[in-house]
Amino acid sequence: MKKNLIGSIFLTAILSWSVQALSDEHTEAAESSETSTVEAAAAESANTLPSGQGWRVVRIVEMGNSGKFVHMVLVDHTKEMDRSVYGAAMHQICGKATDFCRIRFWTQERFIPEKVSPSAEQLKMQKAEYLFNNAAGIRQLTWSCAVNPDKNQCVNY
Repeated sequence: MKKNLIGSIFLTAILSWSVQALSDEHTEAAESSETSTVEAAAAESANTLPSGQGWRVVRIVEMGNSGKFVHMVLVDHTKEMDRSVYGAAMHQICGKATDFCRIRFWTQERFIPEKVSPSAEQLKMQKAEYLFNNAAGIRQLTWSCAVNPDKNQCVNY
């Protein structure tokens, strides 16, 4: 009986030691993993702006301190004339907006402004703009004449 008791105590000690060792390794790995996960999440969130087939948001810029944002979208230059690409972007970006949504579209990333107000050259290269402002009762899509050559429906930015 003493042998069984000593064997049980020995087995319990070994199991406790093994569990503790694994727990320490897991804690160290979790702490290391947590740091890299936070860094990876920050990097990923910077790269997970909305996108779809033929378009992607390059940046989102706040209008002053208003809490309202302008989505700067790059449209694949081969899809420049495909209005369904613009519509898909508008639906995905503004589909759930209840108060305000603004999107500006370009086909060349180098012309997408860093700030809300584009330069004259950047504005000239803009392909379309969508504005939804519930408070003002505005829901408007304007096209550049390069995308929509109908002079009654286009704007020379």
